[in-house]
Amino acid sequence: MKALLRIFRPSRKLVLIIVGIALLGGVSGGAALYIGKDTLLGPPAETVNGAACTDVNLVTIKKQKRVWIRKYIKTEPTDGMTRVKTALRVAKAVYEAQKPDLVQVVVLDANGPTLRSDIRGRAIGADVVYIPHPDPVIESIEGNKTYTARYYDGTAAANGLFFGERVDLPEDEITTLNASFKDVSDCIDPIAVAATEGGEGKPAAKGEGAKSAEGGHGAAPAEGEAAPAAAPSGGH
Repeated sequence: MKALLRIFRPSRKLVLIIVGIALLGGVSGGAALYIGKDTLLGPPAETVNGAACTDVNLVTIKKQKRVWIRKYIKTEPTDGMTRVKTALRVAKAVYEAQKPDLVQVVVLDANGPTLRSDIRGRAIGADVVYIPHPDPVIESIEGNKTYTARYYDGTAAANGLFFGERVDLPEDEITTLNASFKDVSDCIDPIAVAATEGGEGKPAAKGEGAKSAEGGHGAAPAEGEAAPAAAPSGGH
């Protein structure tokens, strides 16, 4: 009998192999809950790329043979880091589409103001400035930096204003965030969507939609309008 047990006793290596196969086969159950969904499938898209957004207003300034674009967008209530990721993603999308000399993306809450005269201070949940090729004229805006990014921590109040602490991201962290994007997409253009739903058959081309109440959607400001400030008034 002892001789038979010695013959059929599995080796330790074989036991480990069998246990490993059993764990892999049952990973969809309790083991999957223990490991975590993010580990198996990767983090949610919003964590990597920022949130979905909608265009509010677009201002294009052409001055001294330079093109500066300031874009106002809004997102559903979310945290400050997600807002600044959204702004960075949209800034890259705008640059890839139009190749301007400067891109500024201002993120508002869905319940925040939409008129440019009201968009200042704590109405701005995040603000990104991208200067792909700094030169002596543009350098003075942000001190010879390619990127600046800032946001208010926390979510917005019911009126769309932000009352958290302001955070200014260091440039190396901005570079890391930009490198992590798996998708570089722009916001939804409600004018193009309305044109499509209205039966025109195809979305309006970017910049061909009707002007907003502020006259800024796809339209260049009057000759005397000042260049876009990197940080709007109100300390942001």
